[in-house]
Amino acid sequence: MSRFDPRGKANRALLAGVSEYDHTAPDPQGVAGQLPAVRHNRTTLEDALHRGGVFGAGEVRTLASPAPDDFTGALRRACREARGLLLLYFAGHAVTSTSGNELHLQMRTARVLTGHGLPGSVSFSQVLGELAESHAEQVVVILDCCYAGNAAGIWHRFDDPKRKKHKILLLMSVQPNRCILGGDADVATPFTRELTRALDAGGDVWLSELYAAVKERMAAAKYRAEDDDPQRPQALAPPWDPEADVLLAAGPAMPPPPLAGDPWLLRLRALLTRGAGEGSGRKGGTPRTGASGTGAGEAGAPNAGAGRAGGREGGTRKTGASGTGAGEARGRKAGAGEAGVGEADAPNAGAGEAGGREGLAPGTGVRKARARKSAARSGRIVPAVLLALLVTGAGGYGILALTGESAPCGPSLELRVLTDPDLEPVIRAAADAYVTSDANTTGDGCRRSGVTVNSAGAVAVVTALGERTDAWQQPREDDNPQRDIGPQPDVWIPATRADVDRVTSAAAREDRVFARLEPQDGPLAYSPVVLAVPKARGAGLDPTGRSLAELHADLERADAATELHRSDPESTDSALLATVGLYGDEPGARGAAHARAAERRLARTARPEPSAARLLCTLPGDHAVDGRSTALVPEFLLKTGIGCHPATRVPRVAAYPDDVPGLEPAFVRVRWEDGDRDAEARDDAVDRFRTWLTGTDGRTVLGEHGFRSATGERGLLDAASAPEGLAESVRPARRADPSTMDRALERYGNAHGPGRVLFLLDSSGSMAGRWDGSSGGPGILKQTLPGLGGEDEYGVWAVHGTGDRTHTTLLTFGTHERSAAEQALDKAEVRDAEADPSGALRDALDFMRERGTDERPQLIVYLTDGEDDGRLTGKALEDVVDRARGAGAPVAMVSLSSSGCDQGRPAPRIAEAGRGRCLDVGDDLVPALHDEVARTGTGEE
Repeated sequence: MSRFDPRGKANRALLAGVSEYDHTAPDPQGVAGQLPAVRHNRTTLEDALHRGGVFGAGEVRTLASPAPDDFTGALRRACREARGLLLLYFAGHAVTSTSGNELHLQMRTARVLTGHGLPGSVSFSQVLGELAESHAEQVVVILDCCYAGNAAGIWHRFDDPKRKKHKILLLMSVQPNRCILGGDADVATPFTRELTRALDAGGDVWLSELYAAVKERMAAAKYRAEDDDPQRPQALAPPWDPEADVLLAAGPAMPPPPLAGDPWLLRLRALLTRGAGEGSGRKGGTPRTGASGTGAGEAGAPNAGAGRAGGREGGTRKTGASGTGAGEARGRKAGAGEAGVGEADAPNAGAGEAGGREGLAPGTGVRKARARKSAARSGRIVPAVLLALLVTGAGGYGILALTGESAPCGPSLELRVLTDPDLEPVIRAAADAYVTSDANTTGDGCRRSGVTVNSAGAVAVVTALGERTDAWQQPREDDNPQRDIGPQPDVWIPATRADVDRVTSAAAREDRVFARLEPQDGPLAYSPVVLAVPKARGAGLDPTGRSLAELHADLERADAATELHRSDPESTDSALLATVGLYGDEPGARGAAHARAAERRLARTARPEPSAARLLCTLPGDHAVDGRSTALVPEFLLKTGIGCHPATRVPRVAAYPDDVPGLEPAFVRVRWEDGDRDAEARDDAVDRFRTWLTGTDGRTVLGEHGFRSATGERGLLDAASAPEGLAESVRPARRADPSTMDRALERYGNAHGPGRVLFLLDSSGSMAGRWDGSSGGPGILKQTLPGLGGEDEYGVWAVHGTGDRTHTTLLTFGTHERSAAEQALDKAEVRDAEADPSGALRDALDFMRERGTDERPQLIVYLTDGEDDGRLTGKALEDVVDRARGAGAPVAMVSLSSSGCDQGRPAPRIAEAGRGRCLDVGDDLVPALHDEVARTGTGEE
């Protein structure tokens, strides 16, 4: 392994944080308790990774309290998609098997059964198996859970005959056979807190440096694990060789310390002014035994309640049972309240409210009681100590621990916001600014609400909100929007209001709908979908007042090597709206051919990028490609840029097609049936966020990211910092139409759905020397068959004869098992006859025209040695060329002659007329032909 810099690659980070569990103590099958601190783990680490510059837009996915299927499904998807770095993070409860040889990560549905059954858990060995088979070059696993250190032993014992596990590195929150504490509800757990601080240190942060920094920070803070053991993070095999390391962040440094008006300092001042002489806010210092205690379980009973913060994160060591949190079967007294209700001097009595906080030994109710008595004797000592801690940099937890007082701010309500992948970085930036704003801060300096932003494919979201809201509330194995999209949103911000109409139309056809949409009047902002043209190629281009087809035709006339790129229309609205412009409004069969032709004009790629940001991120990987590529993207990306590897990018200017609708993000409140338990508080939080986002502060953030005004001349909200190449004002194109978007989506699906391929194999006598083996005619065609799937229709004609009959059928046109098609080609024979290529091609073009009334992709492949090209001249050639232009089925002319595609030969003329390719033995013929067939078919890419 060498020093690995993943920037610019297809990276993925999957952050699974289980903060809420369905089964908790005192349920005898439940886990120790809830883990509210893990909510902060998810958001703080996600933000740190976004700031770090290694992971780009759409490359970080969080899973909020997933069920096992949600987790494994997302893991498999990340393993498929990652080509560079794959980072997997897990925080939540975990237990070991009785022997200690397996670590079980407990998901939301986790239970603990008699006999050590652990439904709702995922074994770490299973996780290693998925990661080892991933496409990623390098994998980093970060575990913040009980027994995290046991993962190293499982890695060493993992059966790995293919030697794939060595790309997997582990970073673990605690040493083997140790439980950690559940953390405070107001902050992330100690390990993740220090991890994100180290990631935010600024500059390049390598894994080896990250581990050293976290280890040093945790030692200095003297964080404690269960039984008052020090909590020491672990790594798989430190120290790393300097040449065998992984870059995890390359971002800017952390902002300076908060100023005097910071909400945290306001909270501190409120705490100081309370005075320690009040017995920490309780009359006479009497400990509470109700609201925040653990419950008065029987002494020594397993799974006694874990207290307000959920107790420790895990179970009774090496038993497979979930832990006790406050008391254990080893003679400890179960706690009931913060000071415990067991014997006054019993060791570790009652973990209670603060028993799950970082840095404090668990179950120290007696010591806390003594601390409160000491504090009561001198009302001046505590403020002095607090100020000393503040000066020396001690964390807020140390302050709270010394006072024995809960934080003055309770946990804030969390808003769930769902948006389009192209918009996610912008909405996330706005949410971050809002969360720390005065609008979201009470007079006591407390946060009113948090905001979690995630994105999912636009088509999937429209379908789920319109047709699958029942499954969103009650997921099924085969239908689980919570797994495929994310948690039920409070707010949806689609890229266009037309999406709301598409959802409403679909919902009207459903018997029962469990979500109601309440869109706000008017869009939040505006951003046109533009043709981002390399500056050198756009010099003579009139950027406005023309259709997309006209703009692109001008670019192609100036340079035929110009490439057109677009991201996935099923993932983002910007790509779907661009597709509306590409396809136009041609009806019927003519429109089907037009859609197919439009797709053929796009640059050939294995699969479309999931977002426009990702598209712009991949182009600079090849400077020559970047220089000749135009891209259909939202205009705002030309200002804000993209979060991937810094590279010298070709500067681009914007051309504004007048037939492509622009982005007009809408703010939509989503109300869920039976979701009214905290409706008033949630409505208030949504209203505050909407008011801020549509006000001056929100418009400032949108302007900084390159958006325009939603009304008037659509001027840039931040015109002062507009990059070169953007228009000062733009005339908006027609608004997005729901039915037009649905139609374009259907046509796109058809154009990329099951295809039709007709193979023409020259079987005349001159082919006798080019017939046998893998480089012969039948052998070449056999090597293209993997590009076809079971739903594709295809057939093979043997071309021979010069009279009325120009071919015979080797394989009837239809769907086939590959073995049947191979057998048909194996039986093909050379005929003692000449061939008439013009007659065979006319028949083939007519045959495919009759089948081309829909938008399914089509292709004609003619493979020949060119010996009969004398019959492809004059009127015969012109007739074939004319038919090829209007057939809608591209013709791939494949010549076994080295000069078959030379200028002036008939093959390149026919291929060009039908927007196909001409290939001869001077090309890498077999792979190129396979790619052509695979672009039409649904088999292997």
